[in-house]
Amino acid sequence: MKYYLAIDIGASSGRHIVGWREREALRSEEVYRFPNAVQKQDGHLVWDISALYRNVVAGIKAAFEKYPRIESLAIDTWGVDYVLLNGEREILPCYSYRDARTEQAIELVHGKMPFEKLYEKTGTQFQPFTTVYQLYDDLLRGRLEEATDFLMIPAYLSYKLTGVKAHEYTNASTTGLLNANGEFDGEILRALGLPARLFPAISAPKTLLGRLKKEVAEEVGGDLDVVLCASHDTGSAVEGIPMEGNDLYISSGTWSLLGVKTPSLRTDENSRKANYSNEGGAGYVRYQKNIMGMWIVNNLRKELCPEKPFAQIVEEARASSFQEYVDANDPSFLSPESMVKAFDGWFAEKTEKPVCACDYFNCAFKSLAYGYKQAIEELEANLGAEYHKIYIVGGGAKNGYLNELTERVCGKKVVALPIEATALGNLKLQMER
Repeated sequence: MKYYLAIDIGASSGRHIVGWREREALRSEEVYRFPNAVQKQDGHLVWDISALYRNVVAGIKAAFEKYPRIESLAIDTWGVDYVLLNGEREILPCYSYRDARTEQAIELVHGKMPFEKLYEKTGTQFQPFTTVYQLYDDLLRGRLEEATDFLMIPAYLSYKLTGVKAHEYTNASTTGLLNANGEFDGEILRALGLPARLFPAISAPKTLLGRLKKEVAEEVGGDLDVVLCASHDTGSAVEGIPMEGNDLYISSGTWSLLGVKTPSLRTDENSRKANYSNEGGAGYVRYQKNIMGMWIVNNLRKELCPEKPFAQIVEEARASSFQEYVDANDPSFLSPESMVKAFDGWFAEKTEKPVCACDYFNCAFKSLAYGYKQAIEELEANLGAEYHKIYIVGGGAKNGYLNELTERVCGKKVVALPIEATALGNLKLQMER
């Protein structure tokens, strides 16, 4: 029996999952889990990258304690964020995409290359936190002067394990710097004055990086290959969906990523206006849109009823008669000091307002469903195609009420798969090497 290790890290937690093939079925077991959260430091939102790495190592050790022989591991995380390096030294802090530091950079970037041209080249939807704006802020602050490398989060963690620095295609495609050829675009780099040394060739999923460094192998009690999966977690999640044909998917977690597989980038004007993104997949493009997702719900819960079981929250929301919804992608919900106040501000001029916790949650779930509806209508119009199913994976797939709302509002059959799709996709790509 051959065993493989998927390390899947999200914005709120990380998981180490061992997988193997048994009678052609992919089996898995979680062997380690750890919390992850944005930290506040000097007025900014940052990641504790050293704690992330310590937990990665601790999880590998836990995996070897239960499964002494493991063939390989691969790491996936959220996209956009990265670590700057000067040789082997980290240039800290490691900023979170939810930090508001890019406000000045966005206007300056678009002054050097209008967003219309950026989109034509990269197909990357506009988000204020996209890597291109973060890197330009670093340029303005002089943080790139001593930088020899920038590595996306999973690439950085893999480098710490192996000593090998590499950029993986699916995560690099979230930077707003990758062109249709799957390369960092030289014209964009020159226009923005970003140092070419930071942007080497791109590696594909399934690429072997190497073995663990000697000191790491000694610490975790074993050695294995470290390989690249689709290191953007949504890329791995789509690989993990047992889809019949090519239908719509929603990877429902902190963000809801709604999209469909396409053979190539779609960078037409309608796609740009609808703010659709073209992100890398394992041999295809993911034509998708980011919708704020369970971030809204989880923040409401922290404020209103942190101790209440989630299943109870869902049933109480179902019982609420509140009919209104918000634009889940409105900037006011991205990183508010208070999610409740953000909702109250939205409804300040409206007649009907949420009056109890169940109203806020009902409104949040309805808002996601209507956000999906709008995104699907745009997608089908842009691609000239009609889809009949939505495959939902991730934490949100367990929410029966949200699934019912989505099916009713969108008029599509919902196939909810409450599986660890990201880890399964990560494992699948390792096994296919």
